[in-house]
Amino acid sequence: MSSTFGTLFRVTTFGESHGRAIGGIVDGCPARIPLGVEDIQPHLDRRRPGASPLATPRKETDAVTLLSGVERGLTLGTPIGFSIPNADTKPGDYAEMETVPRPSHADFAYAEKYGLRARSGGGRASARETAVRVAAGAIAEKMLSVYRPVQIVAWVESIGEIVARRPDLATLTRADVDATLVRCPDPEAAPRMAAAVESARTAGDSLGGVIACACRGVPPGWGEPVFDKLTAMLAQAMMSIPATRGFEIGEGFGATRMRGSRHNDPFMAKPGGGIRPATNRCGGIQGGISNGEILFFRVAFKPVSTIGLPQHTVAFDGTPVVFEAKGRHDACVLPRAIPIVEAMAALALADAFLQQQIQLVPRPAPSGT
Repeated sequence: MSSTFGTLFRVTTFGESHGRAIGGIVDGCPARIPLGVEDIQPHLDRRRPGASPLATPRKETDAVTLLSGVERGLTLGTPIGFSIPNADTKPGDYAEMETVPRPSHADFAYAEKYGLRARSGGGRASARETAVRVAAGAIAEKMLSVYRPVQIVAWVESIGEIVARRPDLATLTRADVDATLVRCPDPEAAPRMAAAVESARTAGDSLGGVIACACRGVPPGWGEPVFDKLTAMLAQAMMSIPATRGFEIGEGFGATRMRGSRHNDPFMAKPGGGIRPATNRCGGIQGGISNGEILFFRVAFKPVSTIGLPQHTVAFDGTPVVFEAKGRHDACVLPRAIPIVEAMAALALADAFLQQQIQLVPRPAPSGT
């Protein structure tokens, strides 16, 4: 099972949704980066369950403990280990999973792949694992902040059929996003989204939507040609998040409805010298390499698979059953997924940053020159 993301800046996650704890190891973080729990905990607080009336009622403090790699407030350059306890576990809510694979969950696929599966919650497939990604992403953001003024802001762009207006990508802040329950900075769309989520919850159903993200301060040159394009790194990062169903950057799929004359980004002269794109329909990446403009992408999330409505399905032995989910779940994951998208973006950018530093290391001239 692949539980590691990244090439030079790597995170490995461990733990199941209803085990004693979840945690991770970040390897590749340079030494002497100021880091403490206070740099990580606020990110986890934005993701944790039970923090919003629209979220699952599962109560977790998500209090992170640093286990290694940090001393006297500075990273040592060695692996940074951390853990997050699972306090509010209720494995009894999942007793029916012994015989019935939940519709649209990973139960059946995991059982087919490994011959067994975690029978309490979703195990490694659970969104509970994403708390570790958020902690690791906080470390990545802290590292980036030492070297580059990179700012990453994600927001809910749509829930169901309700679509928000695009904010100003150059000035949007996380405070603007967190000002509404659904983490949508559009004051007209946000209350409609909240009402739609509450309506779905009351009906025992769920909703999906789209999260958009802007990354400011990324200089030109990040991303490797061909297979490790920055586009591909971000796509892998986002599509590894549970419940994701699509990724697009810049105009994305909308570009398929444009002519090249409309979609192209011509260049213009910069006031101090040099050039830059006059528009940013590419989303800040050309040829798989950042061009210095704002990175802009979207991630599509499907409706939550766990719903309270009866579903006609079959047990593992093929016996027809009517499945009614128990346990605690979100009617819409998008508000809590905001810090997850930001964290995965930070991990991809931290890795791209370190890879670019290798390109800049002076090399000795070949012998005989």
